[in-house]
Amino acid sequence: MATTESKYPGEFASPRQIYELAEEYRKAAILLVPLGRSRKPLSRAPFRLSAIHAIELYMTALLLHRGHDAHQVRKMQHDLAARAKHTAEAGLLLRTKTANHLQSLSQNREYLITRYGPELAASASQINRLTATLEEVAAKVTLLIAAPLRTAPLAIATATGKA
Repeated sequence: MATTESKYPGEFASPRQIYELAEEYRKAAILLVPLGRSRKPLSRAPFRLSAIHAIELYMTALLLHRGHDAHQVRKMQHDLAARAKHTAEAGLLLRTKTANHLQSLSQNREYLITRYGPELAASASQINRLTATLEEVAAKVTLLIAAPLRTAPLAIATATGKA
């Protein structure tokens, strides 16, 4: 009996499904911002984790949308710098500050610090910088993924002679 069971959760997820998951994490991150308290870095951890995960998911969605192999994307693990390099090659043009921040997130291992290093919480990037990175990646990936969807009806109409 053949099994269609996935060896890895998300192995068969479409780029659209990954994008929609990124959207949900972005929305959650936005809702978590007000829960953070001044001079209490740990109170910002839920926002950070949601924001960083959303950024990773947006870039993953774009790579899958552009035809990258899901297994190869998974091999990048949580390396946002590697994802940024590949998404830049796939057409994601980010501001220099944002690209540098993605490098910094990887170099400083902020994903792991946020999950497992409460003693290092104060060393994480500023909330406004993380928010700006999240919003820019979300907006630009949305445009790149939605672009073919907007032009598809025109292409179909042109092909059928109904333009």
